[in-house]
Amino acid sequence: MISKQEKEEKNEKEKREIVVPGEIIVSGEDYLPGEWTEREGKNIIASRFGLADKSGRLVKIIPLSGIYIPRKGNVVIGKVLDITFNGWIIDTNAPYQSFLSIMECSKFVNKNDLSECYSIGDMIAVKVLSVKRKGIDLTAKGRNLGKLEGGIIIHINSNKVPRVIGKEGSMINLIKKESNCDITVGQNGIIWIRGNKIENELFAKKAILFVTEKSFIEGLTEKTKEWLEKNKKSKEEK
Repeated sequence: MISKQEKEEKNEKEKREIVVPGEIIVSGEDYLPGEWTEREGKNIIASRFGLADKSGRLVKIIPLSGIYIPRKGNVVIGKVLDITFNGWIIDTNAPYQSFLSIMECSKFVNKNDLSECYSIGDMIAVKVLSVKRKGIDLTAKGRNLGKLEGGIIIHINSNKVPRVIGKEGSMINLIKKESNCDITVGQNGIIWIRGNKIENELFAKKAILFVTEKSFIEGLTEKTKEWLEKNKKSKEEK
């Protein structure tokens, strides 16, 4: 026999399901579109990734924090998942599929073997060209875009990216200078770090994680400067 608590949990689970933009949540004219939803004919459609919440006739989306919501012009880092006849399917940590067309590649592409350009498993820096209902179009044309070779990859909450970059790039430029590393920060929370020594890469990683952990405090740039000076000395003494 199902207990009252189990019954409530079952009802709650049925009431709230994870949906992606463009997905039909419910059908029927009895339902009303609420926050982050819209009506298309008789269907209520999700316009944001999150939990679909049905309260009586009203249907709305409860956004899931920390999920990267792609926007046109964002520079992101992704992993090549698959190769099609006309491009690459990329995992950009977004709720829906991303695609890089051979027309948006920054270099010559051998159409008979696209893996010569990007292979499955490659990490690449790309820019969001457009966001459609069920997919993202990418481009690799532009400065510092394309395949990322060597170095290390780290993942942070995409909501913390503005703090890691800082005002007009002040924070990330400080970390680059003190760690002597090249760093590309993807708006999707994926960061690539490459230095001439693994120690420098790990130092940059620690600095970035320090910023994400202290992202809520005031005067973060000064605190980071102090942290960098202190930890750089101890690194050099080893």
